[in-house]
Order: sequence, then C-alpha cells, then structure tokens
Amino acid sequence: MRENLEFAVVWTLVKLLGVLPRRWARALGASVGAAAYRLLGRLRKVGLTNLELAFPEKTDAERERILRSLYRNLGWLLAEFCQMQRYKPEKTQGFLRYEGLEHYLAARDRGKGVLIVTGHLGAWELSSYFHSLMGHPMSMVIRRLDNARVDRLVNGIRCLYGNRVLHKDDFARGLLGAMRQGETVGILMDTNMTPPQGAFVPFFGHLACTASGMARVALKTGATVLPGFMVWEESEQKYVLRFGEAIEVIATGDDERDVLENTARFTAVIENWVRKYPEQWLWVHRRWKTRPEGEAPVYR
Repeated sequence: MRENLEFAVVWTLVKLLGVLPRRWARALGASVGAAAYRLLGRLRKVGLTNLELAFPEKTDAERERILRSLYRNLGWLLAEFCQMQRYKPEKTQGFLRYEGLEHYLAARDRGKGVLIVTGHLGAWELSSYFHSLMGHPMSMVIRRLDNARVDRLVNGIRCLYGNRVLHKDDFARGLLGAMRQGETVGILMDTNMTPPQGAFVPFFGHLACTASGMARVALKTGATVLPGFMVWEESEQKYVLRFGEAIEVIATGDDERDVLENTARFTAVIENWVRKYPEQWLWVHRRWKTRPEGEAPVYR
C-alpha cells in the first residue's frame, strides 16, 4: 500500500509539473522547496551542521541563507526533471548551454573511456539528460530507489535518449566493460561511503569516507577523468554544463597509495566547485557520517 501511494505521488508530480509552462513549474518547484525547508527540521539540522563544518568563518545568517537557496535549487531541479521529457535540442538554447565541451570530445576521442567526476551540485539530473539529448549518451552510477515502481519511472525518464543506468550494487563489472568500449560514465563522488568501498580523504578540511572505485578503474583502464557539472548561472538565467580539463591520474605502481592519492585529487576538484557554488550543493546529505576509528560522530 505504501509503495503504491509513493508511486502515485511521484507520478502525479511528474504529470503536473510536466505539463505546466516551464516558468510556472519552476515557481511551483521553488514553493515546494521552501515548504520542505520549513517542515523537514531533521534535514535542516544536518544541513546547518555541514555548513558549519565547511564554512566555520561564515555567520549563522550566512549559512542559513545558503541552505534556503539550496532548497530553492532542489525545487527547481524537481521541476526540471518533470519537464525533461518535453525538451528538444532546438528548444533548449534559451536556458541550457555547454562550456568546455571540447575537453569532453578530446577525452572521448582517445578511445579509452571517459570517467566524469561529478556530484550533487546544481542540476545533476539534468546534466546527463542534456548531454544525451545533444547526442552524447552516457552511463550513470546510481543507487536503486527503494520503491521499484518509482525506480522504473525515474530511470525511464533518465534514459529516454540513450543513457544507461549502472546500479551501485553491481557497477564494478559494468564500469570496466564501459571503459573497454570507450564509453562515458558519470559518478556522483560526493556521498558518504563505508570501508572497504570508501577511503578517507580530505573534504573541506575534514576526513570524509569517499568512493574509491573511480580511482581504481582509472588506474586499471587508462580512462580519462574529467570534471563535469551543470550549475545555474543567475546572471545568464541559464544552466551551464561545464567540462573541465582532464585530471591527471597519478600512477606510481603502489596501487593502494595511488588509489588514495587520486581519490583525494578527485574530491578536491569537487570541493573547489562546491566552494564556487555553495548554494547549489546537497548540504542535507550526511557526508561525514562515517568516521575514522576513534572519532566522535558528527551528527547527533
């Protein structure tokens, strides 16, 4: 019964926000985000704790402003996701564009596969969809949603233009296969992990248990590693999908040391992007939940 109710709510949101004019859908999404900020006190507490860890120099008012902006961004992302099925390449120029596409094309043309370092920043759902819409389908490493019907609905939208889903519970084999075929895979590397899948590396000055699989695959396959993020540019009133220059992968022959070093390098890139766009990162995720042995919990 609960699964059916959850599916009905998601399906209704997709249909409602999907048929509205985009401006109205985003306004309604922002209202949903504002309501969530007020009502979800536990997540608000997590967000403020994370912001205090990351930006101890900021005032309480500044951190609260960032968190409120995040909820607006999440509301917009909800609206954009529901609208995505209507997007056509020729109709996206007014609010979507690339920057640094040449970095991606050069990496793809090497033929050894492309690993996209990305995270829950800006419009992460829209980024891979837009990339596929423009003729560059890719795979995404994601966690299965608890509700199987919602999972099928969401993935059906994600994959309309050729994208593929690699589930976290069986992604290693699929990831290696994709690199051998010279394909592109995006990995959200900014979520909390647990050993042995995760390694502790610095993130905003605090050790964070971080997925090390990308580093292992890059070392094994020689794939190119690129940062890629779609962020909202207020001055343009557009989402911009930016690809940076390839990240150098350190390979000394000491596998475990190289994995740790490269995971730290990839995470530092994510941190730099979050510092540029703090209002657009998912502060309500318990990023520092897993602690090194002997350290006290961050969240209470």
